[in-house]
Amino acid sequence: MKSIYKKGAALAAAALMTVAFAGCGGGDKSASKGPKDTLTVGITNFAASLEPTDNYFGWQVMRYGVGECLVHFDSKMNAEPWIAESWKVSDDKMSWTFKIKDIKFSNGTPVTGEAVKKSIERTFAKAPRAKAMFELDHITADGQNVTIYTKKPIATLPGILGDPLFIIVDVDSDGKVDFAKQGPIGTGPYMVKSFSKAKCELDANPNYYAAVPFKHLVVNTIDDPNTRAMALQKGEIDIAVNVAAGDLALFQDKNKFNISSISSIRDVLARMNVKEGKPLADKRVRQALLRSLDRETYAKVLLKDTFIAGGPMLPPSLDYDFDGLMKAYPDKYNVESAKKLLEEAGWKDSDGDGFVDKDGKNLELDFIFYSGRAELPLYAEATQSDAKKVGIKINLKNVDYNVLDGIGVRGEYDLLISNILTEQAGDPEVFVNQYWKTNVDGSNPQNGSGYSNPEYDALSDQLASEFDPAKRRDIIIKMEKIVQDDAATLIFGYPQTNMVSNKSVQNANIYPCDYYWVTKDITPAMVKYAFSRLSYIRQRRSGFPSSEMGMEIRYRPFLSGRCHAVSNFCFHFN
Repeated sequence: MKSIYKKGAALAAAALMTVAFAGCGGGDKSASKGPKDTLTVGITNFAASLEPTDNYFGWQVMRYGVGECLVHFDSKMNAEPWIAESWKVSDDKMSWTFKIKDIKFSNGTPVTGEAVKKSIERTFAKAPRAKAMFELDHITADGQNVTIYTKKPIATLPGILGDPLFIIVDVDSDGKVDFAKQGPIGTGPYMVKSFSKAKCELDANPNYYAAVPFKHLVVNTIDDPNTRAMALQKGEIDIAVNVAAGDLALFQDKNKFNISSISSIRDVLARMNVKEGKPLADKRVRQALLRSLDRETYAKVLLKDTFIAGGPMLPPSLDYDFDGLMKAYPDKYNVESAKKLLEEAGWKDSDGDGFVDKDGKNLELDFIFYSGRAELPLYAEATQSDAKKVGIKINLKNVDYNVLDGIGVRGEYDLLISNILTEQAGDPEVFVNQYWKTNVDGSNPQNGSGYSNPEYDALSDQLASEFDPAKRRDIIIKMEKIVQDDAATLIFGYPQTNMVSNKSVQNANIYPCDYYWVTKDITPAMVKYAFSRLSYIRQRRSGFPSSEMGMEIRYRPFLSGRCHAVSNFCFHFN
């Protein structure tokens, strides 16, 4: 009996070998292909360069698997070790010490405490946004330890340093390598070979501290979500990030595709310009706009139940009393109330053109959006349609994502829509500050709206130094209540987010923070297939120990140098 099963195992191995080597030189190209050496991904690319301190371009650097931070976030947004293996706060809460793992940059240079120190200092020197996230005093380094001193206690510093703005790079290579065009020298599994906004080609990092499953990575920019979905269907890409709600039905065949979908920690929101002289400076006009929009129908019909209708600042996936705030939300859909508010504010349709006017001017709002995310033009057009019913004229302006940040900082809008992470640092603090804390002489450049509320600012200052989680929660809820009572923002909805892959790869999973698209965990699906076949054989051989199998199949990365160049698999027979 043993010999029979041993022969069966050998035959299974032979079959797996046939599959593994098919398409790797010779053979029928239409036959089942072996393990892939190239991973191809379709995304929306907003990055004009790969300089991580510019704009929000560090996000793409991390999403491409090039850069890593001191910490990363798990599926519940808890900060976990990444480049740092541990950290601790001082007794006076004025400094944090991080112990750095013994790893290397992609160029082979060791990652030391001094290297991390230089990288963080570079970020502060080049990125105004860093100063808005926390006030740095100074940094010291000792061997593999780096200590960050702040000007006041920062309860969430480890999480803040998980933001892609703080990707750790080899500063000494800056200038020798053009970070913007060639990518920074980082610690991720892949290194940039060539970059353009349309396409980024990468190779495996030979100095990575873990296995790199693919020799090559190709990231294609496919801004249109429908085109991105079609490319996945046709096999032109292996993974599509953020497939539109209306296209998800195309990928329900579990024998062909995997869908990783989660209730995100994102808001789709529109910043509202409340500067003096702007129509939305009047709270009644803001309320009228909010009450004119049927956000429930947008979520159910336009977005096919892949969104929850908006209201409070923070989504229901986070524990900040969403139900209570939604119950108290003052600006739910109410067309008649919207019309009455506009009339109270002095806006009437005096010329019968369908739009309210005052002092000879129509009530017009410039709505800035970009089309890289499928839901944004849908929300923009729905706003234009619904607002017209109460007499508000919406002028839609579709812009390239690369100019969006500048428009926001300069306040060149009435409404500016974005899909925004609400827990960029494992905590909402950064989010609740960036658009609503008062911008004093450039202290908070993302707030180009002119919104300012002293009570809100005081709570923000209190939050920054509060370490108790329960107290932090209470403060954030109070801040949310102020913003919604002021009608200071328009939250359209809270989306699901997704990553869809074909069966040639496995472990292509989306994370709440949306920083990790290409990771070391995405591997060729052949690995899974091979081991599933072995499991089947073991089941058929019930009662016989695996050591008597007569064979083993080992998965080894391409860079191990111990397996045949054309395959990820090595077969060993006893």
